[in-house]
Amino acid sequence: MMEWGVGWLEDAYPWVKALHVAFVIFWMAGLFMVPRFLVYWHPVVPGAPESLLWDERCRRLRRIILTPAMMVSWAAGLSLGFHLGWPLWLLAKLVFVVGLTGFHEWTLGMVKRFAAGERPVSEKALRLANEIPSLVTLAVAVLVIVKPF
Repeated sequence: MMEWGVGWLEDAYPWVKALHVAFVIFWMAGLFMVPRFLVYWHPVVPGAPESLLWDERCRRLRRIILTPAMMVSWAAGLSLGFHLGWPLWLLAKLVFVVGLTGFHEWTLGMVKRFAAGERPVSEKALRLANEIPSLVTLAVAVLVIVKPF
């Protein structure tokens, strides 16, 4: 007896997988850019014309790339998970993706706070935050390629 959902994508599996990989790349590009934008925005005087430009750049990045890419990544990823039957390595990957989604929301929250003239974190903290997507990417790549469990 086959588990519910397992194999449901049939011949579409490689297409959904390709879609997932492409949109994860787009999402990651956005997650690398937002903290870097915030680093550059940090020293700018709130309300200055340059500050308004950084706000617009971040909002466009969110609207055009970041959030749509995250949504497609999630949809395709969940489809793949049901197709594969949620092996343990994939559940571990899901934990990292949930964390990355939290990071996504944190960066967007920082954009809103910067736009309001706040600077709740230091430039150094933003530079360190910029490394989070790299570390998550490394962990996920190991889980997906090596499948250690």
